[in-house]
Amino acid sequence: METQESSENDNRDRARLTTRSVAVNAGIVAAAFVVSRLLGLLREVLIARQFGTSPEYDAYVAAFRIPDLLFLIVMSGAFGSAFIPIFGGFISRGEYRQAWKLASTVLTYTVVVLVVVAQIVFFLAGPLIGRLIAPGLSGDEQELAINLTRMLLLSPLLLGLGAAAKGMLEAQDAFTLPAIAPILYNVGIIFGALVLAPEYGTYGLAYGVIVGAAAHATIQFVDLALRGWSFRPSFDIRADGLGTVVRLMAPRIVGQAAFQINIIVMTNFGSRLGDSRVSALNYAYQLFMLPHGVLALSLSTVIFPLMARQFELGRLQEMKQTLARALGPLLFLTFPAAIGLIAFRESIVQMILQFGTFTEESTTLVATALAYFAVGLIAFALVEAITRAFYAMQDTRTPVIAAVLTVAANIGLSWVLAPILGHGGLALSISITTTIEAAILITVIYRRIGGLGSPLMVSILRTSAAALVMALVALWIAGPVAEATDPTDGRSIWSVGLFIFAMSTAGATYLCAAWYLRAPELLMLLERVSSRLPGRPAA
Repeated sequence: METQESSENDNRDRARLTTRSVAVNAGIVAAAFVVSRLLGLLREVLIARQFGTSPEYDAYVAAFRIPDLLFLIVMSGAFGSAFIPIFGGFISRGEYRQAWKLASTVLTYTVVVLVVVAQIVFFLAGPLIGRLIAPGLSGDEQELAINLTRMLLLSPLLLGLGAAAKGMLEAQDAFTLPAIAPILYNVGIIFGALVLAPEYGTYGLAYGVIVGAAAHATIQFVDLALRGWSFRPSFDIRADGLGTVVRLMAPRIVGQAAFQINIIVMTNFGSRLGDSRVSALNYAYQLFMLPHGVLALSLSTVIFPLMARQFELGRLQEMKQTLARALGPLLFLTFPAAIGLIAFRESIVQMILQFGTFTEESTTLVATALAYFAVGLIAFALVEAITRAFYAMQDTRTPVIAAVLTVAANIGLSWVLAPILGHGGLALSISITTTIEAAILITVIYRRIGGLGSPLMVSILRTSAAALVMALVALWIAGPVAEATDPTDGRSIWSVGLFIFAMSTAGATYLCAAWYLRAPELLMLLERVSSRLPGRPAA
């Protein structure tokens, strides 16, 4: 009896420690994500002020597509879902020699592959831009996009090295520097926008990207070196775990390619709709990714290695609990973020981007796309979190199948919606197809591991009801707020204050409705806050 009670106490202590660890790490990562995203926002403000939605910036955005594709499918694919579970398994079992040997071997092969592919892209940049990425750009803009693409091919190598270090550090529950690295990347681009772009145009932005990518990799490899790892190039195909990594990596590469292909599809169709559409879609996507990065990416980054270890050790029930505990707060915060982006889309763009060469017409274009992107924010969050659960279970095939189906659907929907809704239809297509992807993943994981518990369903229902109340208020006040924040005739402290007041009012409405409906996440937060107030007796 005593042994059973001791075991139960140990399990409860371990659960509390795990929950606290996840909360602390999520807090660190979320804080760094907030800083990084705010710097990213500043980056976009500076770029918007300098270039607006000009054809030159259309070319710059198009030039990023192939380097981004290389980074995602070659490096992030290897050092994301495929590498972390295997490397983390070695670390959790104390098999450090095998872990570091595997890291060196995978890094060696992926860098070699990336360099070879980059050389091929360098010579084929012309037809790739002219026929695949942005066929609608004018001749001068296409030439600029080709030159920038060749310059930016250095960035996936540097960012890829950073992704490798990130995977190794996060597998050891070291989240701080991997979270700080994107901050340095944004600082580099800000330097390019602020210092170099006025002199060198979009080439200055490209120089800033390379500087930021170098800083992104350097800070993380310094931490790895301090932890005792030194890179030793290795082509040993018999390295422990390498076969498993390759097996897991292959479908992951397809999945990452599918995501980036959706962005390429958007760019391709957008370039055919006329000047400024590619730029407008990119600005809207960056604004949309601000709450997504702070909420979904930060939380998913933290729970992934934890779920991978729990699955590795056969603790499937604990893994389910980790996912359920993450989804509740994630959705509680994502619902109001989506409503805020939709209702206050015009005011948000006016307040953040409408400076310098970014005109009223630019604001209209970006706000339209932003609203359609925001429709899919909840689906994006679900896909991000649930996909990590599949990866933790070393199942990369299911997310890949869902992603490939999404690409096919996006091409068809883009072809249908672009003539009807213009560039907004391209954003809506991505939102709809991501929602389909989320539905597929939810259905499969339910059949695989069962439901995530009735408390999560109760939380979602109450959160949805509170969000509906917020939406009614936000949509009621959004129109007058947009008129007041219009900077065409100049800005004022009053308009800024009104914007903040409107957003706060909508947020307060959501919290009040959530409290009235007894939303579990809000009650839990209030309980934690009150327990830390001085004078409260200890439980």
